[in-house]
Amino acid sequence: MKKITLYSPGLASYNIGDKIIADSAKREMQPLLSKAFVTEIPTHTPHSWYYMRPLIKNDYKFVLGSNLLKPTFFGFKRQWDITLFKSWITGPCILIGAGWWQYGVKPNFYTKLLYKKVLDSNYFHSVRDEYTKKMLEEAGFKNVINTACPTMWSLTKEHCESIKTSKSNNVIVTLTDYNKDIVSDKKLISLLSDKYDEVYYWPQGIGDYEYFNELNIEKDNVKIIAPSLESFDEVLSSGNVDYIGTRLHGGVRALQKKVRTLILAIDNRAWEKKKDFNLPVVERNDEVAISNFINNDYKVDVKIPIDSINRWKKQFETC
Repeated sequence: MKKITLYSPGLASYNIGDKIIADSAKREMQPLLSKAFVTEIPTHTPHSWYYMRPLIKNDYKFVLGSNLLKPTFFGFKRQWDITLFKSWITGPCILIGAGWWQYGVKPNFYTKLLYKKVLDSNYFHSVRDEYTKKMLEEAGFKNVINTACPTMWSLTKEHCESIKTSKSNNVIVTLTDYNKDIVSDKKLISLLSDKYDEVYYWPQGIGDYEYFNELNIEKDNVKIIAPSLESFDEVLSSGNVDYIGTRLHGGVRALQKKVRTLILAIDNRAWEKKKDFNLPVVERNDEVAISNFINNDYKVDVKIPIDSINRWKKQFETC
């Protein structure tokens, strides 16, 4: 029996979006995982040598996506809490839909060395966009494929065609606590309250509830739902609901559930996915585009790279 380590961003995370990513990656890898002994390790926390000993020689070690790649691993803001000193117990790892943290400088010498230690040279790595692919190539890796994030792999042409084009009666909205724009976000909630019968606010991140309270929204038809993936899925599956919000993976989850969706971009992640895969994304301050989405028919037409996805998956078909 194969033994597999999964480095999961969905464990010990302040952001339920990480759980959406990890769950999607595991679903796409189910044919391989179902026949193996699987151990999940959080990417957000340091790894103990004592705990990791039984996993060092596992057959595969997969990193389940998220924006954990970055140009420097010095300091405290490590999305993936690894070090050169412990690289020998971490790797060799295979990426599935990983992304670059932010636009910025090229990877430094330490980061290049660290990646060479922890990333497997014998398999193709799956990354979520062309920018991430370019950054890893800058670090010396040629075995990289742009597959999109595994959250998007199910968004086939047939899936997108089954998403309704006309406005729903209700809407679920998300905001982002670490990228506040009180003026724009208050305008957004006010607009949605006027245009929809019910507005459901879902706190995806640990500070999203407190940020919403800062807005002092006084609308009778605006309701806060529980900050859990189960509550979010329940509203998405209720029918007659749209999604509009700044939380990228909340939006992709909505698309998975065949919900009419508009993602409001606040960083590089959404724009790269828009550019590469035609994800339904507009600028958060683009009031005209948001109003057009609400008032007119809107067709979701995501373009996923099927050939690249199958090429990455094929590496493990005989395992």
